[in-house]
Amino acid sequence: MYARATAVVGRNTELGVIHRAVDDARSGRGGAVFVTGEAGIGKSRLADAAVERGLSLDMCVLRGRGSAIGPILPFRCLTELLLSLRHSGQRVDIGELGPYRQVLSRLVPDWHDDDATGGSGESLVIIAEAVLRLTALVARDHGCMLVLDDLHEADAESLAVFEYLIHHLGRHATLLVAACRADSGTAPALARSSAQRRLATLVRLRPLSRAALRELTASCLETSPAEVPESVVDLLWAGSAGNPLHAEELLNDLCEGGVLRRTEQGWEMGGPVPVALPMTLAPSLSRRLDLLSAEAREVLSVAAVLGHRFPLEVVQALTGLDDRDLLGHFSAGSLAAHLVTPDEQHPDWYAFHHPLLAESLLAMLPVARRALLSGRAADAVERLHPGLPGEWCQQAATLRLGAGDRVAAGRLFTEAGRRALTQGAARSAVTLLERAQEALAADGDVDSRADAQEALLFAYVEIGQVDRALASVEVLSRLGGGLDRRRRSEWHTRLAWAAVVAGRSGDARAQVDAARALLGPDPDLAASVRVDAVEAHLMLNQPGSAHVAAEALARRAVTVAESIPLPDVACQVWQLLGALSRIRDPAEATACLERARVIAVRHRLPIAEAHVLVRLGNDEALHGATLDRLDQARDIAGRIGAVTVGYQAESSVALHMVLMGRYAEAQRLIDRILPDTVRLNLLETTQYLLLSQAMLAAHQGRRRPMEAALGEFKAAGGDLPLHMPRVFGLVRAFCALLEEDRLRAVEDLERGLAAEAQSPTIFPLSGRYGLDLLLRALAGELDEPSLRSLTGAPASRLRWDRQFSLLAGAVLAGRAGQAEAAGAAVSEMSRLAEPYEMSRHLAMRLVAEAAIADGWGTPVAWLRSAEEYFHGVGVTPVASACRAMLRRAGAPVGQRRRGVERIPAELRSAGVTVREFEILRLLRERLGNREIAERLHLSPRTVEKHVASLLVKTGQPSRLGLSQLAL
Repeated sequence: MYARATAVVGRNTELGVIHRAVDDARSGRGGAVFVTGEAGIGKSRLADAAVERGLSLDMCVLRGRGSAIGPILPFRCLTELLLSLRHSGQRVDIGELGPYRQVLSRLVPDWHDDDATGGSGESLVIIAEAVLRLTALVARDHGCMLVLDDLHEADAESLAVFEYLIHHLGRHATLLVAACRADSGTAPALARSSAQRRLATLVRLRPLSRAALRELTASCLETSPAEVPESVVDLLWAGSAGNPLHAEELLNDLCEGGVLRRTEQGWEMGGPVPVALPMTLAPSLSRRLDLLSAEAREVLSVAAVLGHRFPLEVVQALTGLDDRDLLGHFSAGSLAAHLVTPDEQHPDWYAFHHPLLAESLLAMLPVARRALLSGRAADAVERLHPGLPGEWCQQAATLRLGAGDRVAAGRLFTEAGRRALTQGAARSAVTLLERAQEALAADGDVDSRADAQEALLFAYVEIGQVDRALASVEVLSRLGGGLDRRRRSEWHTRLAWAAVVAGRSGDARAQVDAARALLGPDPDLAASVRVDAVEAHLMLNQPGSAHVAAEALARRAVTVAESIPLPDVACQVWQLLGALSRIRDPAEATACLERARVIAVRHRLPIAEAHVLVRLGNDEALHGATLDRLDQARDIAGRIGAVTVGYQAESSVALHMVLMGRYAEAQRLIDRILPDTVRLNLLETTQYLLLSQAMLAAHQGRRRPMEAALGEFKAAGGDLPLHMPRVFGLVRAFCALLEEDRLRAVEDLERGLAAEAQSPTIFPLSGRYGLDLLLRALAGELDEPSLRSLTGAPASRLRWDRQFSLLAGAVLAGRAGQAEAAGAAVSEMSRLAEPYEMSRHLAMRLVAEAAIADGWGTPVAWLRSAEEYFHGVGVTPVASACRAMLRRAGAPVGQRRRGVERIPAELRSAGVTVREFEILRLLRERLGNREIAERLHLSPRTVEKHVASLLVKTGQPSRLGLSQLAL
């Protein structure tokens, strides 16, 4: 017989924790549970109990496990988890994942969208977000469970995804249950840190108590605990120390050896009783192997060499057995079947019942025998799988290492590392390449060691470990004295780009210089142009006239890149040229971007095309106030799974919606995508959205939300000099104008323009060619020649700016008595500003003052329209200013009683009027009566009377009390 416990025993407390977690997930409160402990302690059985509970509640259960050949096969654990969805019976419309479907297609090729034009090498965070969204989709009806066994053997990429999931599962009906050894790999550290942060529950399995061991024995023997002989319990307790696997193996050894027998009176001990049994599987396994034929022992030895999971085809190739004889050893009832079982996930693969059995069997093999079998197995793998695709490369490398062929193993690990790097699995690549280095350290030739070190350098760059990459290039320099200078230059070029991305300008400059020095006075064109492209980007962030030098270098680079050709470099540099020329000439910038798109389409670079479309979409929105091309970029990004580009397109859409006064739509879009970009650590896009959030508040005259958004913007690194022109010219200045604080608006504009002069930016809309011109014209600080000079610049042609510059011209014309010219300018402005509702009315409110004073245009009509708009949107200061100017112009002004609904109920019941509430809100800023009067266009005496009334109605003792109440 071969006995296994039919139930989980001695784990009532742990089962309670698991069951509560499963029930919570079924109710919509997801989370994570880690089950840890030594090998054989029962982790997998507890995970199986969680599966049973989940299935009983009709939850979808997905299962995966660590790699059978070590933690080096990228995404193996994660892919197995996703593939199990096929066997779950759950019907899921993968199309609902949108662009994330394409992201997951790199893990599950069947999910590739045939209509997509390409794939994307997305970051781990994007992949993790895709998995999170898939689990949310799967869990929508009845909840979902992710069950992971042997997590200590999972690859670094899968662990990174699981770490991300753990942080966000609480908002979904998904439970992650992971089993791992307590002292192996990085998985236990993840378990501990997650538990410390209260993101997961940690279940530590201890050895069974003596009473629980009796229950386990009874379950194996299919009898009651009372009928288990005390001597059996003594023996198992001494030999297993409460480890369930060891106890079961020892119990089976007693049964098979005839020491423990079933009689009519029950189970009895008989025969020679061992004095003690060591707590190891080796003695039990050795006695069991003695009962097998030589052929069966050979089969199991070969299987153990291959790992605790093994393919039958390789075993067959090594043993020479036909299908019938080979499967006969694993058929039900055979002794070998007590050790192995068919693999549930992969046909034609088998697995040992527990990894410890394979490890023990391998340890029992003589060193020479193990090396011989490893070498033969490697030969068989290479023969059966030419080119060693997929996991076979790592398998062959591990076998070559076991055979003692360190050089061959090192070269295979290098190849596996390169492949992992190509897949975007840089962390696994580092693991593989470090193993390659170790294998080649003593015996490898210089070229092989340099190959491994070079690939490791690139892997360090990909995971952002610039310091380790810099140290690695020094090692390469010592190794590579005889290596090609161009190849060595490429190392430094890669490092330079990594330093640029990391914002380490000094390191980037040093690497660019090193790359150029290696290329010499007559450099290879292809290598040189790649250095030029990196250096041009490096110069972009330098102040002063560096932009001119950067553009000159970029133009030389793109000419060479197109002639070689190097389409990826050409596309990259044309986009840079588009950014550099935007301020000088938007039309030229658009032409550069169109050139980049042609190259991307011609050479099938879909991700590059999507990036170009976002920039073209922004240009189109700035010139034509249309979002069609940004929507196109968003659609293309979705089809190819370019999630990052998709968020960039949507963030641009949000900003232009704010400019167009589509505030509700912009707010909904920002609310939807901002949490995603923060979670995905898409810093640049997050900054863009936070700036749009601040602009959204500013363009509605809401200073406190604006300041809060700018605070978040600064915390996200948005206080760089390149952002200041827009912060002051597009955000703060408009908020001040909507507060009727023109002096403050002018000061804000001056600060923004000063920042732009000190550190030129590639971003438009600072106000230099628009709002600043209008305010200067109104203040009498701008003359016609200066206006003509500024508006003659190509950079002044953006539609947003033109609405203000046209009105600046109207003011100057009206002041010069040219009423017809002024009217024509207003008509042209009305046509251009039609998409920009708020700015159009604000600009006309400003111009009306000059029109009334100089006697031109129809200022009364402009003011009525502006007053109606600003009253309707609740921007009281501007609405009040419009009414005051109408009175001064002698126009009748209707009484406004709207706005009562904005007064808090407590103040409304005290009799506070709309006007008094307007004054109370201004008291928050500790303004005096005269300042409030200027804001609301009242007399100081009237303000004084309203303040006195507020003191009486609110019961406050002083103005300070009113200020505190207002806050």
